Amino acid sequence: MLRIADTRTGRLVEIPSAHRHLLRICVHLPVVDSGIGAVHLRAPLVGDVLARAVELHGLQSLTALTTPDLPPEQAEALDRAIAALGIHPPATVGAHLPAEAPCAAADVHVLAHGSAMQDAVGGVRIDVGQVSAAPPDGGVPDRAHLLAYGLLDAFVPEGTDPLAVRMLLLGHAHRMPVTVTSAALAEARRALRHWRQQVADWAQQPSRPVPGDVLRQGHAALADDLGVPAVLDMLARVAERAEVPAGAKFETFALLDRVLGLDLAREVGHQHHATS
Repeated sequence: MLRIADTRTGRLVEIPSAHRHLLRICVHLPVVDSGIGAVHLRAPLVGDVLARAVELHGLQSLTALTTPDLPPEQAEALDRAIAALGIHPPATVGAHLPAEAPCAAADVHVLAHGSAMQDAVGGVRIDVGQVSAAPPDGGVPDRAHLLAYGLLDAFVPEGTDPLAVRMLLLGHAHRMPVTVTSAALAEARRALRHWRQQVADWAQQPSRPVPGDVLRQGHAALADDLGVPAVLDMLARVAERAEVPAGAKFETFALLDRVLGLDLAREVGHQHHATS
């Protein structure tokens, strides 16, 4: 069972409740005068990881997304950016919904920085930390409120996998603020490329089960307030453990990537994948 800290009380709450097998998630996006920005991407990402973690535990989830009343070009930009980050499209999308709408029945409310929610609405509340973008070298103005598609376009060079942005954001606890820099994204791209190469190499060896201690640690990290950074740290350690067979490393990365959504098996079967 997953436990999430409710922002309003600070207490860990088990989700979903024991008598239910469907977790209802509502992601709330704020109204920003200067347009859709990076802050609008992180909350859907947290909702996506939460849904994936629930499904890894054998349960089902349903996600609704409430957005500002956006002009068509901004709505399309948001859709493109969400898809580029590997976020599963929500089942329900709508402008800020009244209390009697589907979000009123949500078990978990994921609020982007700057979002508002009626206090009377039930369910666990997760406040997601702010995302800001530091000016790249050269003095380009602050990009904290770039259009979502523009954010990806500005920091991810053409032909580069935007899942590096996902990896960078997943490396921080979801409540903590994140500053996106070109250096941090470069490191995320390097780490992601390296892991994919390793997974492709391990896939050539006989399959082995995920080590029991690793499985327990992975599940425990996710169950403890969605501790994705701890999962990433654990995978880095597993990759270096000489006593773990290559086939077991492959199965470990493949299993936990069901939650991470980093497409770690992308290079499997490619004879000539790039070197790090």
